[in-house]
Amino acid sequence: MRLSDADILFVPGKGNSGPGHWQRRWAERFSTGSVVEQENWSRPDRQQWVGVLQHEIMMATRPVVLIGHSLGVTTIAHTAALLADTKVRGAFLVAPSDPERDRGVARGVKTFAPVPTDPLPFPSMLIASSNDIYCSLERAAEFATAWGSDFHVAGEMGHINADSGHGPWPEGLMMLTRLMQRLHA
Repeated sequence: MRLSDADILFVPGKGNSGPGHWQRRWAERFSTGSVVEQENWSRPDRQQWVGVLQHEIMMATRPVVLIGHSLGVTTIAHTAALLADTKVRGAFLVAPSDPERDRGVARGVKTFAPVPTDPLPFPSMLIASSNDIYCSLERAAEFATAWGSDFHVAGEMGHINADSGHGPWPEGLMMLTRLMQRLHA
């Protein structure tokens, strides 16, 4: 499947993805890309975030590919459990957050626990960093296994965002291309 054959929905995490973040850069670059805009980026609410994503999927006019980052990955997992006959053809999941972790969890993030462990009803690829403060590599591997996702360890890349030096993130584009080659329209 080509990117131009699908509606590409970018699903940011808590705080949104700023202008230098790879998600925003890709969304501006992809002709069929759009960012799923949440009402409140600083106080995420699972029910509201999932409802917005579910609505965006339903409104899509072509097959859908989801590109999630951080809490956006968890939002995708929760939404997938509610999709019956879905237009979603695949998901590119980057730097998941773990709302169940023991450390202090940011306001609102706890509402996303527990993280679903059912297989996703579409092909997916999960990319994780070995030194992400929001999710251990072991936990990311557990998510990938539960969801049936291809799992890629990106090395020591922090939270794979602009703060960790990943603005355009060309390596991510190459991994997305591999996922897209597996998808059917």
